[in-house]
Amino acid sequence: MFDRSLLRALSTSILAGEPSVDGIIARGSQTLGRRRRWLQPLAKRYVAFFSGRVRPRQREVVRFLLADRGFRTALLKHGDELSVHKWLTDAAQMQPVRGAQEWNLPAIESPGALAKWLELTAGELRWFADLKGLIAKADDPRLHHYCYRVLAKQGGYVRLIEAPKPRLKEIQRQILEQVLEKIPAHPAGHGFVKGRSIKTFVAPHAGRRIILRMDLRDFFPSISGVRIQSFFRTLGYPEPVADLLGGICTNSAPRAAWAEPGGDIDRGGLRTAQELYARPHLPQGAPTSPALANLCAYHVDCRLEGLAESMGARFTRYADDLAFSSDEADFERRVDRFSIHVAAILMEEGFTVHHRKTRVMRRGVRQYLAGVVVNQHLNVIRSDFDRLKAVITNCVRFGPESQNREAHPRFRSHLEGRVGFVEMINPSRGKKLRAILDKVVW
Repeated sequence: MFDRSLLRALSTSILAGEPSVDGIIARGSQTLGRRRRWLQPLAKRYVAFFSGRVRPRQREVVRFLLADRGFRTALLKHGDELSVHKWLTDAAQMQPVRGAQEWNLPAIESPGALAKWLELTAGELRWFADLKGLIAKADDPRLHHYCYRVLAKQGGYVRLIEAPKPRLKEIQRQILEQVLEKIPAHPAGHGFVKGRSIKTFVAPHAGRRIILRMDLRDFFPSISGVRIQSFFRTLGYPEPVADLLGGICTNSAPRAAWAEPGGDIDRGGLRTAQELYARPHLPQGAPTSPALANLCAYHVDCRLEGLAESMGARFTRYADDLAFSSDEADFERRVDRFSIHVAAILMEEGFTVHHRKTRVMRRGVRQYLAGVVVNQHLNVIRSDFDRLKAVITNCVRFGPESQNREAHPRFRSHLEGRVGFVEMINPSRGKKLRAILDKVVW
């Protein structure tokens, strides 16, 4: 037997700096007191094993050491004389993957540095990250970091809107603006990306022979807290820092969030949602969630784009909406099999397809994506335009209060947004609506 502190010391030294063979040998020798002959081959095996992967956690390094035959042999031969000569106390260094080295991310190499960067005390940092899940067990809403609203969806599904309270929202905005927005999103991702919109999402599919539309179920809550922590380690942040950043950007919904679900909520769907949202996940409502969702979907976007190109098709994604289109007859013949391949890739990447919303739209029917008709050119759905025009006209005639049947707290902004959407898709129609809207007396 040997002292398990040796494993902890060696794994700490391995993770302390750049994962190079020479660096591992130097740090390992410093930990053991002198250079051992078996350190060099061990360092080479370690670098080969973890090359191209997410920066490992310390427990993964320990697991590697215990499974390494050469290290076990060294323990059998020299276990009695091996001990920790010196614990490395220097902060772990940033170790970004190759692509992340050009993003100019803030270097934060310890929990103390993270607290200083966020202008928090160490206790406040632990409180907001809540890595032990204590907030989810609290019954008092005043202790929660989020405000909750339960929404019923078609088919018995339930969505939980999680809006962070002001101080946490401010912290998340800092992470968004100074870290996440510096990382480029995949070209196929158009949701919540600066310079891209619904219009850029649907434009590549206008006038195409066939369009396949698919939808992801529970897009935000299906992205786990572990996945977010792993993403921050990919950016180069040491494990303790990545865990805290991940904790700040994720949430576990407490039981109290479901206290008043409403009478029209399906009970079976409610139980399923409670189990899903109880695990650490991306909260829909946090400013960091859209960017993190896009970045975590980068790999699946690459795979789906490659699959589409192999079939002569185009692919774009807007949050949980996926669109594929093509003019190729071969794609049209194989579209059902193609959709199965897409669903399989999504499942492998941790996402689930909402099969009831899958649509295959050929030229003979109305082709629409995200509320935009794309048969010949981009246009708004006629029925939606007519209803909006009627509402605005009645606002002129009878006053806006008479038309706010859904009790929007900011009805004017709501109408402004809907008219702005029409102006973006069809400027001439939008101009007509704007002229009517300008006549409304608020």
